[in-house]
Amino acid sequence: MGSSAVAARRTGVAMNGHKVRKGILTFLKYFSLVFFSFCSIAPIIYCLLTAAKTNEEYATTQVTTLPKNIFNLSSYINAWSRADMGKAFLNSFIVLVFVLAISIIIGSQLAFVLSRFKFPGNGLVRGLFMVASMVPGVAMQVTVYNIMYQTGLINHLYGYIVLMCGTDVISIYIFIQFIENISTSIDESAIMDGASYFRIYRTIIFPLLKPAIVTSMVLKGVNTYNEFYMSHLYLEMASPKIYTVSTCLNVFVGPMGNQYNLICAGVIISLIPALIVFILCQKQIYSGLTNGAVKG
Repeated sequence: MGSSAVAARRTGVAMNGHKVRKGILTFLKYFSLVFFSFCSIAPIIYCLLTAAKTNEEYATTQVTTLPKNIFNLSSYINAWSRADMGKAFLNSFIVLVFVLAISIIIGSQLAFVLSRFKFPGNGLVRGLFMVASMVPGVAMQVTVYNIMYQTGLINHLYGYIVLMCGTDVISIYIFIQFIENISTSIDESAIMDGASYFRIYRTIIFPLLKPAIVTSMVLKGVNTYNEFYMSHLYLEMASPKIYTVSTCLNVFVGPMGNQYNLICAGVIISLIPALIVFILCQKQIYSGLTNGAVKG
């Protein structure tokens, strides 16, 4: 009886300890979820509150002071008109369309060649792409800027498009991983039926790359839409001024002070297109990203 009671107590203690550890882990899990969610939305909440302040309110109140009218839209109207955000959105849209189209077509074709054709230098080309992806972009800006200047591509929107198309190594690797998981027997059957390699790419490989295309569009699109450094550097001296969404809010920054209420209003406006695209295409985005994660 004594040994049975001791064993029962030990079992009870072990079960209680397990419950305590499980409870602690559950608490930490939900606490971290709430904490990091708050850290993610806190800047947006700050922008919403700051954008609701008038110029007088912003100049005379503290950062943590709530606006008198949270539905005040004057900052949004001023930001849209004074920063010419309509033209900036148009420029960004043009850049996105051309950059995504060119990057997807060239990247998928190059990946098809590197995956399906074994030629001398194939490994060298892949290695050079790997090296290029590891080199910081800022470290290459002196050389890149000199090339852009010598070719007359600075301060032109088409030059900026060419520049952004030439910085897409990651998408090439995404396409390579997907193509290498497509059986070569499909290619061989098509060749026996008289199809050319270009027709194989156009009618067989490219349609099968939809998940990779979605993944590439998400990564490249977000990077291009948010790109500030390149846009500011290569379009800064254009006449008339060429602004993208990421640089148009510079008009509210100056030596006499920064108009953060208008900047925050512009930030909220710039988030709206991305939010709409995410809501409308979230199924395709999740599908593309998850498929891209398991391929290879």
